[in-house]
Amino acid sequence: MGTVVLAYSGGLDTSVAIRWIKEKYDLDVIAVTIDVGNDRDLESIAERARKTGAVKAMIIDGKTDFVRYFVWPALQAGAIYEGQYPLATALARPLIARLLVEVARQEGAVAVAHGCTGKGNDQVRFDVSINTLAPDLKIIAPVREWSMTRDNEIAYAAEHNIPITVTNASPYSFDQNLWGRSAECGVLEDPWAEPPEEVYGWTANPDSVGHLEPTYVEITFKHGIPVALNGEEIEGHTLIETLNHEAGKYGIGRIDHVENRLVGIKSREIYEAPAATVLHAAHNALETLTLSRDQVRFKESVAGEYARLIYNGQWYSALHQDLAAYVQSTQRFVSGTIRVKLSQGRCAIVGRKSEHSLYSHGLATYDSGDQFDHNAALGFIKLWALPLSTQAQAQLLPSVGFEGNLLDSGKTKIQVPAEKE
Repeated sequence: MGTVVLAYSGGLDTSVAIRWIKEKYDLDVIAVTIDVGNDRDLESIAERARKTGAVKAMIIDGKTDFVRYFVWPALQAGAIYEGQYPLATALARPLIARLLVEVARQEGAVAVAHGCTGKGNDQVRFDVSINTLAPDLKIIAPVREWSMTRDNEIAYAAEHNIPITVTNASPYSFDQNLWGRSAECGVLEDPWAEPPEEVYGWTANPDSVGHLEPTYVEITFKHGIPVALNGEEIEGHTLIETLNHEAGKYGIGRIDHVENRLVGIKSREIYEAPAATVLHAAHNALETLTLSRDQVRFKESVAGEYARLIYNGQWYSALHQDLAAYVQSTQRFVSGTIRVKLSQGRCAIVGRKSEHSLYSHGLATYDSGDQFDHNAALGFIKLWALPLSTQAQAQLLPSVGFEGNLLDSGKTKIQVPAEKE
C-alpha cells in the first residue's frame, strides 16, 4: 500500500479528505500541518488527524522560513496585488508545497494532497509549485474531485465519526498566517453587504477606538528588511506579531476587496493585515527617501509584476529569479528608520531618516541656506519644453490646417484634421 502526504489544516475539507482518500485511492495518509503563524492549537489538530485515520501526523514550524524567504522578499519588492492585497495566503502556499515535497521524499510517498477547491487560486499555487519541484509525484485534490457540497461534507463527517468544528450555522471560511487573515463565504459573497463585525478577528472596529490616544512606532530597516522596533532588535516573526497586535488595536489593516482570481472570476475577500499595512507604508516611505526618481518609477512596475507572479503561483519560476535579483539590487541603500503614527483606523508616516538619504535640506529649503541655483531653472525649462513647443508649432496649431481653437472655452479639445477640399 502506498502513502500520500496531505497538507492538513484541521478544517472540514482536509478532515473529510483523510477518510475519503483512503476509500478512493487505498492510500495511507500522512497529515502534515505547517505552522506559518496560524495561531491554533497545533497539537490538538494533529490528534484530530490521527483520530480521523491518518497513519502519522506531523507538525512543522515554518515561521522563520516563511518570514525570511517569502514575506521579507515580498515586502522588499513592494508586492501588493491589485494595490490592496498584501498576499498573505498566496505567500504561504509555495513554502507549504516545498515542505510537502520534502516530507514526501523522506517518507517515500507516491503522492501529495491538498484541500483546495476547483475554482480557487490555491489549487493553482499548490499544483504548479509541486509539479515544478517534483513532477513525478501524483497530486490528489479531493475537494476538486468529489461531488459533495458543504452540507454533504458535514453529513459525511458525522456518518464516519470525523471530529470537526464546522457547522452549517458558521458559514465563513478563514485562513490566516503571520502576514494576514482572510475571510470569505456566507454574506461576504454579496459585494453590496457590509461585512459583519463577527468576521474580523485581528482588528478592532475603527469606529470604536476613538478613545485610544495615538501611539508611535519606529521601524528600523536594513537593506529593506525590518530589523528593529522602537530601537530594539527583534526577530522577524516577533516583529510582525507585535505590529499585528499594536496596529490591530486601532483597527488598522482592514481590507474589503473584490479581486480578480487567476481562474477568471471575481471574488469578494475580507482581509486583515495590520503589520503588513504598516510595514509596506514604512518601507515605501524609506524608498522614497533613498531611491532615485527613476528607480522609484521603474520599481513600481516591477512591484506589480512581482505581486502578480506570487498571486498566480509562479514563485518557483525563472521570472521570479530575475525580478528578485533586480529587487535585491534596489535594496542596497534602503536602510534607515521610519516613525509611524498609529491612530483611529490609519497609520501615517511622520518621520524618516537614513544615512543614505537623497534628501538635501540645502536644496529643498526656501529659507536661508538655500543652495539651489534658481538661474539654472530657466535653461532647464527651455530644454524640457522644446519637444512640446516644436510639436505644437509643427502639428497642433490651427495655422497648419486644424479647425477650432486648442483652448476653446478654456478647455483643451482633441483636434481632428480638417478635410481638404
